[in-house]
Amino acid sequence: MQHHLLQRLNTRAAERWPQLARVHVRLRAGFAYVEGELKDGERLPPGRLRFAGVLHTWGFAGFLAGRGGYEDNVLPSGLPVGAPEECLDCACGLYLDSPAA
Repeated sequence: MQHHLLQRLNTRAAERWPQLARVHVRLRAGFAYVEGELKDGERLPPGRLRFAGVLHTWGFAGFLAGRGGYEDNVLPSGLPVGAPEECLDCACGLYLDSPAA
């Protein structure tokens, strides 16, 4: 599952987010923690994907530095779950100042 998710997210990053050098994924207890690495080596705050039972459906939570934890988010589609690429677009839209994403 980790390889599949990593491949999908890195493909999306290459297609849509040229600021990213790569995406890092680590799995733990039903969650995938995702960090984007910029070309200068800086890492974007992690996002957390919640496995929803099938490889193409995940919930998304953004990291809130002020709280030191994650908060579930509704994706731009209006749904609480979506494709991992949609979750990456949501996070990158916030962190890379592209709210239209």
